[in-house]
Amino acid sequence: MAPDLVGTTEICTMLGVSRQRVTQRAATATFPEPLARLAAGPIWEREVVEAWARRTGRRIVDENG
Repeated sequence: MAPDLVGTTEICTMLGVSRQRVTQRAATATFPEPLARLAAGPIWEREVVEAWARRTGRRIVDENG
């Protein structure tokens, strides 16, 4: 089964923050490394980003995408 992948837009929805804020967070050492960087932008596994959010005390607005 393929992993559930998310990009910046999906993370914005998950966390209820702006694109700019996701970009800022993604540039920090604590944010998970993307699975890949495509021409459209970086992509992550949803469960990895959700685990990071829970571990760092961030509220997940959209658990199911």
